[in-house]
Amino acid sequence: MKSTKNISGESAFRKLFNKVAEKVENKDLNPFSNGYGAPRWWKRGSAEEVNFVETMSQQLEANNAIDGEFYTKYDVKRGLRNANGTGVIVGLTKVGEVVGYKTENNQKVAVDGELFYRGINVHDLVDSVVEEDRFGYEETSYLLLFGELPNKEQLAEYKATLGARRELPSGFARDMILVAPSNNVMNKLARSVLALYSYDDLADDLSIPNVLRQSIDLIGYFPSLIAYGFQAKRAHYHNESLHLHYPDPEKSTAENILRMIRPTGEYTDLEAKSLDLSMILHAEHGGGNNSTFTTHVVSSTGTDTYSAIAAAVGSLKGPKHGGANVEVIGMMNDLKANVKDITNYKEIEKYLMKLLKGEAFDGSGLIYGLGHAVYTVSDPRATLLKGMAKKLAEDEGLIDEFMVYDFIEKRGPQLFSEIKGVEKNMPANVDLFSGFVYSALNIPLDVATPVFAASRISGWCAHRIEELVAGGKIMRPAYVNVQEKRPYVPLDKRG
Repeated sequence: MKSTKNISGESAFRKLFNKVAEKVENKDLNPFSNGYGAPRWWKRGSAEEVNFVETMSQQLEANNAIDGEFYTKYDVKRGLRNANGTGVIVGLTKVGEVVGYKTENNQKVAVDGELFYRGINVHDLVDSVVEEDRFGYEETSYLLLFGELPNKEQLAEYKATLGARRELPSGFARDMILVAPSNNVMNKLARSVLALYSYDDLADDLSIPNVLRQSIDLIGYFPSLIAYGFQAKRAHYHNESLHLHYPDPEKSTAENILRMIRPTGEYTDLEAKSLDLSMILHAEHGGGNNSTFTTHVVSSTGTDTYSAIAAAVGSLKGPKHGGANVEVIGMMNDLKANVKDITNYKEIEKYLMKLLKGEAFDGSGLIYGLGHAVYTVSDPRATLLKGMAKKLAEDEGLIDEFMVYDFIEKRGPQLFSEIKGVEKNMPANVDLFSGFVYSALNIPLDVATPVFAASRISGWCAHRIEELVAGGKIMRPAYVNVQEKRPYVPLDKRG
């Protein structure tokens, strides 16, 4: 067998192969208990195998490329966006509404952003929660699921119902999570959701009472699924101590997340309420965001709840959707590593300029946390979260770091226009200040998107029920085939 280290070449594929192969040989990629870490062919690593995959990869790229002119010719709404940047209308919903612009004469006109949950402005919901100094995610979840605000008795009953579902089915944590860990918590979350199908005797029953029961189960389970998936990863892949805390049925969703992901299980009231506010603001964002639209699409097939929600988790895992707050945290860590004094805004401005020129962090040329596909003037979630973030910063002694985020919010859009030469509204989005909140709470990077999922699960379930009640038809859009027709060539006559 030829050593993978002897494989030469400068192609991107060869570099990737050599990088992974070296990690496998050095055991930087911790193998599973059954002996498989990276796929087996990485370990075999013969030059012939690498050459085959490299050649076929090049052929795949060539055979799947589509000339951009075809998209114009057939008026394809790429990304389901109209030419003016607005979204293609594919459905109706009563669950959430995102207002970021108005349309006049077929042109998108910028307006202050607003977000509504079941017709109620989320600003009013948050103001009430903050003013009364209480946890509000459970109330938000109730509103999204049932379409009405709960009274005190209904809210207490719903909290108790969720509390009774914090603990996973008997043996599930051991059999489905701890003995089969994943190096990615979102991957493990999706697998765990699918595995719950086998623990449900009525998994395929699509009656609304049963789907509601499944939805409440999942909303209750998510903190435990995430925490145990994270702890299993730490122990298995990083050789760290395994800290497993039972969920507390008397505590809020935010409190349970913090107590289960932290080794000590300790947190302050302000920390928990900061996370709670972030969860309220991430609970729902209309039917058009990718993961919620995925929920509608998959639910329209008549499949089970676990398959639909696992698909939504898979969508949220994508860095173009749910991973933006992780990018903010990574960008800020890179800033702090390269700026000697974070109170020196001239240094910070120089770093931001490098970001925009593709000379810093990931080379993307982006300042993460600025701009949004729908919001044009302001993101109401960012506005609401910023106030709580500042309180948290003052309490945790992080005000200097918070002011860096504040500076990025104000100066970043100006620098974008100056360097890119493009006049574009770039308001701070929710990822900027949720990134700060997660960082201040010491929420690990690989748990940031799962916490997003624990927030959005209420919205997903509300949209799934809506699709089952009001949808009716399976979603089946059209694709135009642009492949030229050609004759079949017998095997012995091919080159």
